[in-house]
Amino acid sequence: MKKKILRAVLLIGTIISLFYVPWILVKAWILPLPNTVQEQVDEAIGHGFDGMIVYVDQAGKPPAFYTGGWKDRDNKIPADPNSLFKIASISKLYVSVAVTKLAKEKRLSLDKTLAYYLPELVGRIENADKITLKMMVQHRSGIPNFTDNPAFWENEQENGKDALEFTLDLPASFEPDKGYEYSNTNYLLLRKIMDNVLGYNHQEYIKDRILIPLKLNNTFFSVNEVDLDNVMSGYYVGYDEDFKERDYGMLATAEDVGIFLRALNDGSVFDEGEQEIYPYEYNHGGLVIGYQSLAEYHKDIDAVVVQFINTTDFNGYEWNLSEITINRIVKILKRKS
Repeated sequence: MKKKILRAVLLIGTIISLFYVPWILVKAWILPLPNTVQEQVDEAIGHGFDGMIVYVDQAGKPPAFYTGGWKDRDNKIPADPNSLFKIASISKLYVSVAVTKLAKEKRLSLDKTLAYYLPELVGRIENADKITLKMMVQHRSGIPNFTDNPAFWENEQENGKDALEFTLDLPASFEPDKGYEYSNTNYLLLRKIMDNVLGYNHQEYIKDRILIPLKLNNTFFSVNEVDLDNVMSGYYVGYDEDFKERDYGMLATAEDVGIFLRALNDGSVFDEGEQEIYPYEYNHGGLVIGYQSLAEYHKDIDAVVVQFINTTDFNGYEWNLSEITINRIVKILKRKS
């Protein structure tokens, strides 16, 4: 009798929970897998994305591009595989490689502390004397994430100029190296440290040591460096605004990101002795208002897959949908391999 009651309670709980399931995610997950990547892109656009670019670089095959939807929804301009896209946190991979190169050059040390490089932050960031650069690279510092502060988003474009202020004097999320929490503040501080160590803007170092050697001619650090007509529009569910003009850091074509990601994973972005001390990840995603991106390398099929989608939302459903989409794309590639 007790077992029957328990089953009934579980069934009722399951039925109730189904009312809160975003059905578009369930649908995207359970649909039969298409035969081609282009069919999957078209299917994803049917789920509500405004526009999409996919780049695939698989060993033994020429790079392939797939597009769907709009580059510019208002002007009905179709998605262009050569459009520039705001890659957001994918830029952390470039910063991590630059930090690695500076460490190999003995211009900074991954084992020295935040307090050593930025002594003015002692007393303003908890545990500054215990947090190493390596912990910051790996998001194991415990430094709060400034983008988690609601006040930052009241005017993020203006507040971005003094983003560190939205972290100072807050308690640490955990003791250094005792946990993990993704924090954009870590990379804000790493960029500042690189500027100080170099004596000039770290972007020039990234350009000289990474972009130019890899011939990444379509990678930039700001919308102010490019013709906006070459930038894919960005949309946020529920708003009519095109977020293209807002400055959210690095932009690149899908191909440039793909070339960089392969060089990171095969080690060719590194000079001798650098890959051994590289402390960060080899795949990454990026998310900012109007733009979400995923860049992955799959060793089993020796393939780089870069996915750009110009639709985001508050609840994160669009991000979940993008992850389902790229997973299905990878399954299609594996099935054909």
